[in-house]
Amino acid sequence: MGKNLDIFSLKGRTAVITGGGGVLGGAIASGLGIAGAAIAVCDIIMEKAEEAAEGLKADGVNVKPYKMDVLNRESIQKCCDGIYSDFKHVDILVNGAGGNMKDATTSKELSFFDLPLEGLEKVIGLNLFGGAILPSQVFGRKMVEKEEGGSIINISSMNAFRPLTRIPGYSAAKAAVNNFTQWLSVHMAQEYNKKLRVNAIAPGFFMTEQNRYLLTEKETGKLTSRGETIIKHTPMGEFGNPDDLVGAVVWLASDASRFVTGTVVKVDGGFSAFSGV
Repeated sequence: MGKNLDIFSLKGRTAVITGGGGVLGGAIASGLGIAGAAIAVCDIIMEKAEEAAEGLKADGVNVKPYKMDVLNRESIQKCCDGIYSDFKHVDILVNGAGGNMKDATTSKELSFFDLPLEGLEKVIGLNLFGGAILPSQVFGRKMVEKEEGGSIINISSMNAFRPLTRIPGYSAAKAAVNNFTQWLSVHMAQEYNKKLRVNAIAPGFFMTEQNRYLLTEKETGKLTSRGETIIKHTPMGEFGNPDDLVGAVVWLASDASRFVTGTVVKVDGGFSAFSGV
């Protein structure tokens, strides 16, 4: 049994997590670190990256924080150079940066017809270009050189499969992330390195600071009608915990998924399987 579990070990590997200072990114970084990987925590806010790194150090993880703006190629390249200088190689890239914003969300005060282009561009840019494409270009260029290959893991969403009301930009971007994940998996395998795999996870509904205003009432903390609807349509009857993502990510990062590429793994408590009846 012990030998079978060795295929999940990440000892000797280095993982880069963009958006690593966030709730979900931090949980993923912790899970990969506990599985044995050295961790590069990257975030646009250095203080968040440092805070996440300190927490991992307390668990005995080999970790360093880095500042990275995923929408700035020079920033990504500088961060990449620093990580390779410190850790010598990168085996795992988790594209964890992303999120939604009010300017790209319809509401009683802001109709679809009045959504500002700038808000939509920011959300699509953050989730597609910064959240998947640009870091994969910069880190992927060096990861293909590693004979043993590696693993790129994008973060998709339930919105990619069933677009939710009120968030058109975020839904469109995450659908594009799914498509890009499949495209890049084929491109990497056919053109560069058959052992460099590209997959994604699609979280269901997790309570984070970015979506709290959509799921709970600010004054009372009670679920909004939207939050209640989500719970009713999630067969397991609850929001996910950040640690619920760890198993899927460790699997995709490790040799346990050696023959898996171009796949989007749903971690959603059954939301996508439920017809509502």
